[in-house]
Amino acid sequence: MLAIRLPPKIEKRLEALAKATGRTKSFYAREAILEHLADLEDYYIAEKRMQELRTGKSKAIPLEEVMKRYGLAR
Repeated sequence: MLAIRLPPKIEKRLEALAKATGRTKSFYAREAILEHLADLEDYYIAEKRMQELRTGKSKAIPLEEVMKRYGLAR
């Protein structure tokens, strides 16, 4: 269960969308969170990998090597 407060302008937009489509506000809120959550997870994974590269905990692999490894070399 989750309760959130939205700015009135956003609440009105959400209500209008729900009314126009016959879906619930919860449906659209859930869809928006799921979509954005995936983007945030990807972002933080990328940030962690960049930090590992900067600190020398991991090494970059050239694209050509990756392509060759997976049979994608030209």
